[in-house]
Amino acid sequence: MPPDETPEILLIRQTRPDVAERLSGRFRLHRMEEAPDREAFLDAVGPRIRALAVGAMCPIGAALFDLLPRLEIVASFGVGYDTIDVGEARRRGIVVTHTPDVLSDEVADLAVGLLLATLRRIPQADRYLRAGRWREGSFPLTTSLRERRVGILGLGRIGRAIAQRLEGFGVAIAYHGRTPQADVAYAYHDSLLGLARAVDVLVVAAPGGPGTNGIVDAAVLAALGREGIVVNIARGSVIDEAALVAALTAGTIHGAGLDVFANEPHVPQDLIDLDQTVLLPHVGSGSHYTRAAMARVLGDNLLSWFDGKGPVTPVPETPWSGR
Repeated sequence: MPPDETPEILLIRQTRPDVAERLSGRFRLHRMEEAPDREAFLDAVGPRIRALAVGAMCPIGAALFDLLPRLEIVASFGVGYDTIDVGEARRRGIVVTHTPDVLSDEVADLAVGLLLATLRRIPQADRYLRAGRWREGSFPLTTSLRERRVGILGLGRIGRAIAQRLEGFGVAIAYHGRTPQADVAYAYHDSLLGLARAVDVLVVAAPGGPGTNGIVDAAVLAALGREGIVVNIARGSVIDEAALVAALTAGTIHGAGLDVFANEPHVPQDLIDLDQTVLLPHVGSGSHYTRAAMARVLGDNLLSWFDGKGPVTPVPETPWSGR
């Protein structure tokens, strides 16, 4: 890079001012959301853009890459990156980074909280009290976490953190993933259907993308049984939402706690109308502490890249071995 050339970065759906504040001291920033005419904007600045800083769940692929011929790196704000075409990025020599580790504990905490809220109907009990119904009689008894068998779909960083927390509740834990992991004592099932048959709580912690799209289907839900509980803090696409609504409506399973949905922020009204669901607006990592840590990692990746040190947390599909 010539010493007088300031790298130019395109910000897409960035919601934290500290990201832009930190980067502005080193780079020239362009904000997609401020452009009244996106096509004209990209025609003007696209040939100069060398990096993207993108918010979570932003679709990034070949069409945008075509407009950014000098693009070197895509820094994503989040651990999941299924909306980024990493295969196309790899073919073009573009590195993709994400923000793993720093949000695992926060999301795992929420997963356990969502499980307890679903089992013990905590939001429903809160509404019962606020509506003045306690004076009419006690809130109905609920199901329990006692003697439950919990299955985790995806024993990655977040899945492991969830399992570690659940150990303290004395429940049996099993998991399904691409391969068994030698360093854990949890029971491994080589199929998702086999896991569902062995447990009555399914916690979804698997990444999104074509390989997991709709894999929690009607057969898996039926295998959980009438006392079954589904908790999803991963990606909404992993669950067949129509099958989930049908299973809840028919009593095939007992309840569901969901932080993610297939078409966010649009949540099926059928799920909203069901009383045995606890629904959250994708807040798994949504604390000031964790979002600030994620912002730091995103910035670290870009600063390290343009310092010639390579990315800090590249995704596995676009590894970097130096230049």
